[in-house]
Amino acid sequence: MVRTRVVQTLFAYYQDKDKTVASARKELRKSFADTYDLYFVMLDFVNELTRYAQQHLEEQSARARATHANWQANRRFVDNRLAQQVFDNRALRSRVQEQRLSWESAMQAVSDTYRQLTESDFYRQYMEAETCTYEDDKRLWRQIFQHLLPGNEVLYDALDEMEVVLDKSNWATDADIVISYVIKTIKRFREDSTPDTPLLEMFDSEDELQFAMDLLQKALDGHEQYEQLINSHLKGWEADRIAYMDRIILEAALAEITEFEQIALTVSMNEYIELAKEYSGEKSYMFINGILTEILRDLKNEGKLFKAEILK
Repeated sequence: MVRTRVVQTLFAYYQDKDKTVASARKELRKSFADTYDLYFVMLDFVNELTRYAQQHLEEQSARARATHANWQANRRFVDNRLAQQVFDNRALRSRVQEQRLSWESAMQAVSDTYRQLTESDFYRQYMEAETCTYEDDKRLWRQIFQHLLPGNEVLYDALDEMEVVLDKSNWATDADIVISYVIKTIKRFREDSTPDTPLLEMFDSEDELQFAMDLLQKALDGHEQYEQLINSHLKGWEADRIAYMDRIILEAALAEITEFEQIALTVSMNEYIELAKEYSGEKSYMFINGILTEILRDLKNEGKLFKAEILK
């Protein structure tokens, strides 16, 4: 996530001639805050889906009373104990209120997910089981986030709309990884968890933010040098035909590899190759791997690369 944000910030910086280094640094910080807000929004989805189910149950009950039908409500889902703990969590409530985060403009995603949920086998088994433990309540929500939300186009469309309303960025593209963070959070809860149960932090450590800011700065400072290195190793490729995102990924990779000696070479290489698979062309990762390997081999031979690993 950290490297992705740096690459995206670099891409925007070079595309907009009016941007300054200061504005790029500010944009990078905001991008992390936006993703952290998405984490709270997705966790609050537990509350929205439960609230929607409660309303649906009340409507069914009203219809049953009006028609004098013999109908007994099954409240197991709306009384889910994990959902109640999420609703009571003070950190979640505070962030949602302070940032005015709301699903109000995206209720179609909530109703569509509820429909999918009620049609799923795991929901039916949960609702029909003779007994229901706290672990059963937790398991149901893990299944919802694992099976119903990743790849959900209605959800992605809703997040796109919410981005505009709330002035956020990258919500639709970040959804799947943030969903994995929510699943981790759900696993943290215990039956005796209180409203003060801590949620995930924006970064695993303060060093992550510092690394991101330093990497952005090093990439910007070394732009001309990295550009020349890349152009000199194209071998048959025309410089102006290289995808711009590929260039940005290569420059960020070179900045990290040459300026951050404490990070293993293999770690850096793997991170940027995976980033290319995700955000660039279909075969870009092979091109990036090849160019990086050639550049780093030459730097090693010239005594300009001080990594522990030896390139073969």
